[in-house]
Amino acid sequence: MASHRRPKQPSRTRVTVLTTAAAAAVALSAQAANAAPSEKPSKDEVKAKVDKLYEEAEQATEKYNGAKEKQEKLQKEISTIQDNVARGQADLNELRDSMGLAAAAQYRTGSIDSSLQLFLSSNPDDYLDKASTADQLSSQQVEQLKKIQDKQRELAQDRSEASEKLKDLASTRTELGSKKKEVQGKLAEAQKLLNSLTAAEKAALAAADARASRSASERVDLGNTGAASGRAMAAFQAAQSVIGSPYVYGASGPSSFDCSGLTSWAFAQAGVGIPRTSQAQATAGTQIYSQSDLKVGDLVIFYGDQHHVGFYAGNGQVLHAPRTGAVVRYESINNMPFQFGVRI
Repeated sequence: MASHRRPKQPSRTRVTVLTTAAAAAVALSAQAANAAPSEKPSKDEVKAKVDKLYEEAEQATEKYNGAKEKQEKLQKEISTIQDNVARGQADLNELRDSMGLAAAAQYRTGSIDSSLQLFLSSNPDDYLDKASTADQLSSQQVEQLKKIQDKQRELAQDRSEASEKLKDLASTRTELGSKKKEVQGKLAEAQKLLNSLTAAEKAALAAADARASRSASERVDLGNTGAASGRAMAAFQAAQSVIGSPYVYGASGPSSFDCSGLTSWAFAQAGVGIPRTSQAQATAGTQIYSQSDLKVGDLVIFYGDQHHVGFYAGNGQVLHAPRTGAVVRYESINNMPFQFGVRI
């Protein structure tokens, strides 16, 4: 006869755990069902983030410009040194040839002296060190050997300098590539944020930007503020001639510009050479700390790290290349943190 056993009942602890887990699952499901979708950033929030990214991109741009300027300078210096080395080697070969001709002439007559024999079998430094008396050489030979020595030292120094500059150039090129990637990354991030806006939001931002630019242009009054100088006015007028040109990082004209590219290009049109970067331009002339003392054509430096520059346009306005997505235009001097003016 088969035995019948009553099935084992689940323990009280196990029932409690299962019940708690089920309750938690139900609660999570309810929360998921009731959770509001993540809120999309507002137009103004997107604009604030984009403006910050553009500022960071411009900081990197000025570092990029500095590395590019240094690269160009190093390339010129290296080229000059290499030309000097080539000319120096030719001069050294000529000096050695003349000594060799003298030795050959003495050899043909059977009268080659010990001094020339020693010179031809070692370098001039060794010879002069080993020569026991000065009268072993004629005065002409001594002079010739000294010229060869001097030329050898000069060439060694030039080659060493060229080698160091080539190392510096390689490092600068690496920095240039790094800053270029940084700028491109910031701009791509900003563009991604802008792409998240609706067509209507983009249109609203563009309209507000246009109104601000138009208002600044209307406020410019060159008659109320004298020019800093004739050349400063000529530079300012050159900048005026390219109003509407697009901002492009690393560009210095004639059809597109970044901030310091515009100012350096404009002064070049006036026959004045100034440094390429905003930080270097900040020390290129007399610094003016009161806005009331600014004159048309003065440079205006913005931000604590001096990464932005423009022209003072009178009546509290500046003419500058603002940022990516904008064009050369007038804006209020109060749109950015003013540091000081620079009179070139």
